[in-house]
Amino acid sequence: MKRIFFFIITNIAILLVLSIFLSLIGFTGILQRNGVDLDYDSLMLFSLVFGMGGSFISLYMSKWMAKSMAGVQVIKNPSNEFEKWYVDVVKKQAKQLGLKNPEIGIFNSPQPNAFATGSSRNNSLVALSTGLISSMKRDEVEAVIGHEMSHVANGDMVTLSLIQGIINAFVIFFSRVIGHFVDRVILKNERGYGIGYFFTVIFAQVILGILASTIVCWFSRRREFRADYGGAQLTSKASMINSLKVLQKMSAAKLPDQMLAFGISNRGNQGTVRKLFSTHPPISDRIAALEQANISEYAKQHMN
Repeated sequence: MKRIFFFIITNIAILLVLSIFLSLIGFTGILQRNGVDLDYDSLMLFSLVFGMGGSFISLYMSKWMAKSMAGVQVIKNPSNEFEKWYVDVVKKQAKQLGLKNPEIGIFNSPQPNAFATGSSRNNSLVALSTGLISSMKRDEVEAVIGHEMSHVANGDMVTLSLIQGIINAFVIFFSRVIGHFVDRVILKNERGYGIGYFFTVIFAQVILGILASTIVCWFSRRREFRADYGGAQLTSKASMINSLKVLQKMSAAKLPDQMLAFGISNRGNQGTVRKLFSTHPPISDRIAALEQANISEYAKQHMN
């Protein structure tokens, strides 16, 4: 559970820092001129600005986070046969998808995994683990690359950030409404805000952020199926299925928790509650979906 919730906590960490900063400086700009009642219009504008801003700060930091937290070594000049092949595959798929070549890299992990991240379709990073490279055949590795390139082509990182930004805005808004209620009704503070308000806001923001993150996780699970279909289209259905079967047999790679939602291997959780907070569906469900999918029909609808 720690690994799942760490992804959620990372998404709201910037908001908490901003909340604490505003508390320290005594920010009361969401009150009406009488200093007592909430100004709901100002609060909504404040929530949107900080909610979307925090989400997109995280998005633009994503490549740096990947390189620093996962220890990704970016390949600038291929030094061996595999790296040359890897570069050629990414260039070929980028051309097929109409993308600018992403940065590509390798990170050291004994388990097979891969991820894609970046601030836009043409400013991205694709990385493979050493465990994935050593445990899969070339056609399976190519399918995994196709899966990650499909994430980039589909704009999943940007869409995920937009959804997170909107959710952040609602979390900021309602946490301050709750804080205002506690301060005025329960603590009976008549003017300005007391310390109870600020503690309530931070607590409510954490709780609401965790609950609201189920929406982000739901979208994340859906995008995995679409990326699987894209990987199958760029290579073959058999290669994509075989790569997932390799992942199914081995333990999920220990990506940094901040990058967990972007990895290809995350077994998903079978329990009802845990499943709500899982960023990936069970691999067995993904294999079953691919086996039943008409990849050529999907290609006509999504890859042109």
